[in-house]
Amino acid sequence: MERKLAVILAADVAGYSRLVAANEEGVLEQLRTYGSIVADLVGEHGGRIFASAGDSVVAEFQSAVQGARAAVAIQRILRRRNADLAPDRRMEFRIGLHLGDVVVEGTNLLGDGVNVAARLQEVAQPGGICVSGALRDQIEGKLGSPMVRLGDRKLKNIPRPMAVFGLDWRPEDSAEAAVLGGPLTLPDKPSIAVLPFVNMSGDPEQEYFADGLTEDIITALSLYRWFFVVARNSSFAYKGRAIDAKQIGRELGVRYIVEGSVRKAGTRLRVSGQLVETNTGVHLWAQRYDREIGDIFAIQDELAQSIVGAIEPEILIGESRRALSCGTDNLDAYECHMRGTWLHNAQDTAEHFKEAIAWHRRAIALDPDFGRAHMMLARALYAQCFHGFSAAVDRDGAELRAAAERAVALDDRDPYSHYAMCLAHFVGQRAHAAVAEAQRAVDLNPNLALAHLGLGWARIYTGQCAEALDSLHTALRLSPHDPLTYLFLDRLALAHYHLANYDEALRSSERGVSLRRGYFSRVVLLAILGQLGRNQEARALIPDIMANVTTNLAHYWRMLTPYAEPAQYEHFLDGLHKAGLAVVR
Repeated sequence: MERKLAVILAADVAGYSRLVAANEEGVLEQLRTYGSIVADLVGEHGGRIFASAGDSVVAEFQSAVQGARAAVAIQRILRRRNADLAPDRRMEFRIGLHLGDVVVEGTNLLGDGVNVAARLQEVAQPGGICVSGALRDQIEGKLGSPMVRLGDRKLKNIPRPMAVFGLDWRPEDSAEAAVLGGPLTLPDKPSIAVLPFVNMSGDPEQEYFADGLTEDIITALSLYRWFFVVARNSSFAYKGRAIDAKQIGRELGVRYIVEGSVRKAGTRLRVSGQLVETNTGVHLWAQRYDREIGDIFAIQDELAQSIVGAIEPEILIGESRRALSCGTDNLDAYECHMRGTWLHNAQDTAEHFKEAIAWHRRAIALDPDFGRAHMMLARALYAQCFHGFSAAVDRDGAELRAAAERAVALDDRDPYSHYAMCLAHFVGQRAHAAVAEAQRAVDLNPNLALAHLGLGWARIYTGQCAEALDSLHTALRLSPHDPLTYLFLDRLALAHYHLANYDEALRSSERGVSLRRGYFSRVVLLAILGQLGRNQEARALIPDIMANVTTNLAHYWRMLTPYAEPAQYEHFLDGLHKAGLAVVR
C-alpha cells in the first residue's frame, strides 16, 4: 500500500434532509451554487476534492495552514450568502480538519486520517470548524484566528480519545467602528496600500499610464484572499502629497505601503517599486524593471508576486493565485481602456463621462473581445445615468446591460464584470439578481470595496437592510478615505431609513451631503426630513433637486431605486410626500 501524510478536510450540510424535504428543487440548486464555491476555494488554496456524495465533500491539502485557511474562507463566504436567505432556508456547513496518515488508492484516499476528519465534522456545530490536536499544532499562531480547546472527545468508531479544538473564524475587528470615527485597527491579515506611482516621463499626458499601472497592481494584490488591500480610491487620495509612511499607515489602517515610479519613453518602460513597513518606515524590498512596453503585464505580475513574497512567502507558495488577466494582446486597445478609466475615475463632469465612454468604445472597436473594456463601458454608462448626465436613460441602460453581459461572458471570473452586471440589474429593476451578482463579485475578490458597496445597495432594495449595513461598513473600511465616500454614506442613510432609524439616517445623510451635494444624496435627505417632520428644511431642498433633473423625474428615480417589495418603495415615497415632493410611481 502507498501511504502518505495529508491534511484532510471533511464537510457536510447541517440538517440537509430537513432542507430537502421542505424545498427539494430550491435546495438542490442552492447546493450546486455552494458546492461550486467550496470547490473554487479548495482549488484556490492548493487542495483537491477527492470524494463527494450528496451534501458531503472530502478534500486533501498538502499544507495544514492552507487547509485551515480554506475552511475559514468557506465559512465566511457562506455566512455572507446565507444572510440574504430566510433562516429556515440557510445552508450551513460543518467542517472537520485533521492531519494524519492516509492510504492512497488511485485518486482516492482512505484510512484512519480520512475517518478522523469525518468524525470531527460530525461534532462541529452548524457553521463551525473542528480541528484535531495534530492539525492544531501545525497552524497555531499562523492564521490570526483563535482556537478554543473543546476537550478530549470519544469519536464514533475511533478507538482512542481525540483532542478537539474549535477554530473561531469570525473576524475580531469591527468595520463599523471605523465608520463611526474610531481608530482604524489593523485587520487580522497582512494589510497593504499601493500609493499612486509617480509619472517620471516629463509628459503630463502620460499621467493616465502611471495611474493605470498602479490600479492594475492594486487589483493583482487584491486577488490574494489573505491580504487586506485598501481600495484604489483611498490610495489615490494621497496622489501628489508628500506624507510620512507612518501617518499613511495610521490613516488607512495598514501595516505596509507600496510606492514607486514609472517612466515611459517610446517603446521602453522603466518601473521601480518599493515596499515600506509603516510602523517603522523600514524598506523591506525594492526592485527596478527596464523592459519593452509589451512586457507591462509581466511587470505587474512580478511586482505583485515580489510584494507578497516579501510579506508572507507562505501565501505565495500555498495559495493558488487567480492570475490577473489583461484580457487583450492589443496594446492600443489597452491604452484606450486606460485613458477611459482615468477619465471615468475623475467622477466629476458630464464631459469626462462622455469622453470615457468614447475611449472604451474605441478600445472595443480595436479588440471586440476585450472584456475589461466592455466592463468599464458599462460602468461609465451607469455613472452617466446616475449623475443625471444622460439625455437618454433607456438607450444608455440598454447599452450598459449589453456591455456588462458581454464582459461576464468573456471573463466570468472577473469581479469587476459582475459588479457591472449588478449595476445593469439596478437599471433593469431586478434587485434580487443584483444581489446575486454582487455576491459573486465579493466571492471572487473580498477586497473589492465596490462589490461590497453594490451588495449593500442591492440588499436595501430586497429588504435586507440590517445585512446591508454590514456590507456598507466593510466597503468603507476597505476605502476609508474615498472621494466617493458620500455614495457609501447615502446608502447607509437609506438602510437606516428603512429600519426606521431616522436620526441615524439623518447623521449619515448630512455627512454625505456635506461631502458632495449629489442628486441621489439630496433626495434621500429629503425623505428623511419628511419622516422627521422637518418640513421647512425639506421644502428648501426641493427647488434645488428639481433644477438638476434632466429627464422625467419618476422614470429617473425608478432607475435608481429598484425596490423588490412595493411596501418598501411606498415607505420611501411616503417620506418624499411628507416633505412636499410628489413622485408618481
